[in-house]
Amino acid sequence: MTKTLRHTATSALTACLALSLAGCGEGREYAVPKEACGVPIEEKALNPFLVDGEKLTVVGDSVIKPEGKTWGRCQIRVDGALIVAFQVDKVDKLYDPMDKSEEFRFRNREKMTNLPFDGLGALGDSNSMVSTDCAGPATDHLITYVSVDGDAGGAVAERRRNIEAFTIDLVPKVKKELGCSA
Repeated sequence: MTKTLRHTATSALTACLALSLAGCGEGREYAVPKEACGVPIEEKALNPFLVDGEKLTVVGDSVIKPEGKTWGRCQIRVDGALIVAFQVDKVDKLYDPMDKSEEFRFRNREKMTNLPFDGLGALGDSNSMVSTDCAGPATDHLITYVSVDGDAGGAVAERRRNIEAFTIDLVPKVKKELGCSA
């Protein structure tokens, strides 16, 4: 090996080592908010989807009091990448997420059973949909949709469990913030 080639190889290896060591200090450099778009967020429920990064941002207006709309969307992002999104729709009746008309929303849709509140739910590989009664001042019924970045939250079975846990934590909080009595 010539002296120039050795020097070039050593420089390249040193640069690769420096870059790999720079990644060792990564982690979550951001604080997790206590609420997102008007809804309290439980860090424990959100935690499986959080990734290393510098800045967590919440994008969207209040899903509880959307100005002039019957729906509100919220996105939680880390360094600009979508981690979790949820949407709340104020609707006129209870919609069944297992109805054929809702099939397009899911990959590998399954009925959510044993919801700890009255409602109908479905779970897919990267999303959920729960329809519940509200009987509140803002609406009689609502639908809460949750979706995550395709690979966030672990392997498919684990991600589905995490989406379900996040959804089950979120829906009662949405109902409380809307003043639902049902």
